Amino acid sequence: MSTESVLDTFTGWAAMAAGAALKPYEFTPGPLGAEEVEVAVEFCGICHSDQSMIDNEWGNARFPFVPGHEVVGKIVRVGDQVRGLKLGQRVGIGWYKGSCMHCSSCMEGTHQLCRTVKPTIVGSNGGFANRLRAHWAWAIALPDSLDPSAAGPLFCGGSTVFAPLLEHDIKPTDRVGVVGIGGLGHLALRFLNAWGCEVTAFTSSLSKQEEAQRLGAHKVVASNDSAALKAIAGTLDFLLITASADLDWNALLGTLRGKGRLHFVGIVPSAIPVHVFSLIPQQKSLSGSPVGSPTHMATMLEFCARHQILPQVEIFPMSQVNEAIDHLRAGKARYRVVLDASR
Repeated sequence: MSTESVLDTFTGWAAMAAGAALKPYEFTPGPLGAEEVEVAVEFCGICHSDQSMIDNEWGNARFPFVPGHEVVGKIVRVGDQVRGLKLGQRVGIGWYKGSCMHCSSCMEGTHQLCRTVKPTIVGSNGGFANRLRAHWAWAIALPDSLDPSAAGPLFCGGSTVFAPLLEHDIKPTDRVGVVGIGGLGHLALRFLNAWGCEVTAFTSSLSKQEEAQRLGAHKVVASNDSAALKAIAGTLDFLLITASADLDWNALLGTLRGKGRLHFVGIVPSAIPVHVFSLIPQQKSLSGSPVGSPTHMATMLEFCARHQILPQVEIFPMSQVNEAIDHLRAGKARYRVVLDASR
């Protein structure tokens, strides 16, 4: 085990109660695990999931609570059973930072489906701090050609929208729609355009039309316009839902061709009222997925390096974390917010 840069106490920013502003906070990490790496945080994205956890919307936050699960930094310590990583290597850590490594899901490479998978910010301290620890399998090497200041959101939002392309065998000849042009959706447009697909962006605000096209959309459709949805009925192979809003799901299903799939990665607030007759006659499917596996993330980073795809980010000093969170809460982020741990 490396003894370099050993710190008995980590420093970070924590909410002391649900919805509270973050304050400086010190905590003791305990001994480094044999299969863990310790990362000196350089940058950390702010995700809507961080906001939800700060507010304890899901009822599983533990206070004091240190958010942050879109971490980029360099490895400063390694456990004596760490494999494939080394000191000084720059890595990223996303929503998960560990899994059992022996169940059927882990053994078949779908670590994100492990029943005991360990979220980075549920029950432990996250990346709004100077250091973060993770199991070596979940610390994914960042290609040198990708800007570390912008790469953090790839490990959560990027992985979430990239994994379905692999899982559902999306082809370059497919016609694919993306619903919601935000933190997830803007990356999905970039990925799918580089993938070779014909890409349709669905947005409730047609003022985003020019921006959606700049991000990679070939067409833009109003998601709340029933006539516009009817006009493209039966034309799409795959429809990726990145929005967090209740929409006319039967109308959106109607845009799909035979064997088309409506796939959710956004957390919509209400149950999805879909009649089976919207699915059965043309063998359509409804599905959803979390972030990708470590292998999916490594594949995504290779793809991003090849095509120079990065999130569109706004960078705040870590010392201004509360201002950055307020910026996100106000819906002003375009499209992801990243904290610089050096400031």
